[in-house]
Parts: sequence; structure tokens; C-alpha cells
Amino acid sequence: MNKFRAGFLLSALLLCVPALFGSERIECNRLPSKILGHPVRYCVVLPASFDADKTRQFPVLYFLHGLGGNEQFAMESGTWNLLQDMRERGELKDFLLATPDAGSSFYINSKSGTVRYEDFLLREFFPYIEKHYRVAPGRGNRAISGISMGGYGALHLAFSHPQLFSAVSAHSAALIEKLPNFIGPPGARSPRSRALQDTFGSPPDAAFWDKNSPIELARTANLTGLRIYFDCGDEDDYGFEAGASALDKVLTSRHVAHEFHIYPGRHDAVYFAAHLPASLEFHSKLFP
Repeated sequence: MNKFRAGFLLSALLLCVPALFGSERIECNRLPSKILGHPVRYCVVLPASFDADKTRQFPVLYFLHGLGGNEQFAMESGTWNLLQDMRERGELKDFLLATPDAGSSFYINSKSGTVRYEDFLLREFFPYIEKHYRVAPGRGNRAISGISMGGYGALHLAFSHPQLFSAVSAHSAALIEKLPNFIGPPGARSPRSRALQDTFGSPPDAAFWDKNSPIELARTANLTGLRIYFDCGDEDDYGFEAGASALDKVLTSRHVAHEFHIYPGRHDAVYFAAHLPASLEFHSKLFP
């Protein structure tokens, strides 16, 4: 959400100067997309060993930004510096972190079919990143994570295509158990409704939401071998803690192993900054 970008902007400005002289670097570029009909901006955080050893292959963590964010997430949020600091302390292995600009797509194909963002990720973005940046082959070297809208996208993609990912994590994912209750009465033109309508229809289509919802996907998806972590604040500004608890209940009822936490906090930069290290460590431990 916008709060995330605004809340972290000052810290990013303060922290980015030493990072420019550090060992990590960020490469940002545009990927032409036939599926979307326009180039898509992206950034990749590269560890020092990426340039030091031109033959080495690496795992990749796809990190999906929230609504109002973009591919600059790693710089604007201070994640670049966090990665470097944690690696210097020996808390993380070397892996790539890749973030595409997703607008307000929720990382799925829109109801109208005009924005096929999920198809873009699967057919163009993931293959390009993994070929161009020497990503090691196989499911074990590929994971996905996200915040807010990006948390929804990460869980959706992992549950829809579990054969592709070894692990998924999400912070304050946009999990909504009953869409009509979230957007208000029929005909309501609430800000919540407007945020969803480009992707989920105008007014947002509850059936289409359920078809793509990580909560509903978790009821039937074959999640064997997929490691799962997610958390949410107990005073989330959008009530996403209720959706997170609903997902926890579905996974628990199916005896699907997962790690879930409700922590004190809201849907803001303070909460994300406090818990992002946990998901980075979660993925690092699982990478080969």
C-alpha cells in the first residue's frame, strides 16, 4: 500500500548512500512483453558473488510489491540495505531478489482479459530472469514472497502453480474471505471497490475473486512439498488479519504444514520493517 512506500522513503534515502559503496548492487531495466503489449520495468538485487564469479548460478526470490508500489520496492523500502546487512552478519545465503512492476494487477489475469499479468509472469518474466541472471534450475531454487497486494499475488501464484516454487511467504497479504463485506453494499463506490475494479470487474465480481483467492485455492491445491509462511498485524487497517486466520484454518484442516503468525501491528511501514527479516531468513534456510 502507499503507506509502505511513504513510510520507508526517508529510511531508504538515509541508508542508500553507504549501500552504493557496498558489495550488493541493483540492476533495473525494462522487459518487452508481447502478452501485455508494453515493456515492464523490473529490478534485481544482486549479491557481490554474482559479479565475482561469472559461472556461478543462484536461487531467486521473486518479491512482489503492494498496491501503490513498483519495481523500486527494494530501494525505496530499504530492503536492499537489509539484505546486505543480513548477509554481512552471516544470516542469509546468496540469492537474487527480483521485483517486477505490477501496477494494480494483483498479479493475476484480469476478469476482462485485457491485462494478462499472470501469463506475463509465467511465460515471459520468470523465464527471462532465470536465463538472463544465471538462476540455478529447478523448483528448489525458486521462491516467491510479497507484501499486501504482493502477498496475495505470491500466495495465489504458489497455490496455483505449486510445482514451480519451493516456498512462499507473505506479510499482511490482501486476503479477503467475503468480498461483498469488504467493498460495502451493492452499488457502493468505496475506495476499496475502486482499488479492485480494474482487475476484478466493476463492481468487483465476488465469484471471480473466489476463483483466484488464495483461501479458496488452498482448499484443493496439491501443496505437497511447498513450504509456507505468512503473518499479519492484529490491527491491520484493512482487516486482512481475518483473511489470514481463515487461510490458516483451511491449511490446518487439510494438515498442510505451514507457519502462521498474528503479531501486534497495523498495515504500515513499521509492521513490515519489523517482520521482513523473518521471511528473508525463512527462504534463505530453504535454498540449497
